[in-house]
Amino acid sequence: MAKGYWIAHNQVTDVEAYEAYKVAAAPALRAYGAKFLVRGGAAEFPEGSLRPRTIVIEFPSLQAAQDCYASATYQVAKTIREPVSIGDIVIVEGYDG
Repeated sequence: MAKGYWIAHNQVTDVEAYEAYKVAAAPALRAYGAKFLVRGGAAEFPEGSLRPRTIVIEFPSLQAAQDCYASATYQVAKTIREPVSIGDIVIVEGYDG
């Protein structure tokens, strides 16, 4: 079974408040088996333009990734994140070739 991924590009406008989002999101991520593969860090953008922070989170399946995002726990965390960051998130199925 192919894994699922959240891929996000964001810009944090209030670092202190964003920390509260990370704390609030952690229970949902744990419950759905999430594993951070990329969490900020140094980045280079040789093509196109993206927001400065990249996050890649792996889930055991696409369904787990979708269910985590839709969960009540994550939706509460999302309300903390939205006013303090600007971003894009895609939920994708991994390649199981």
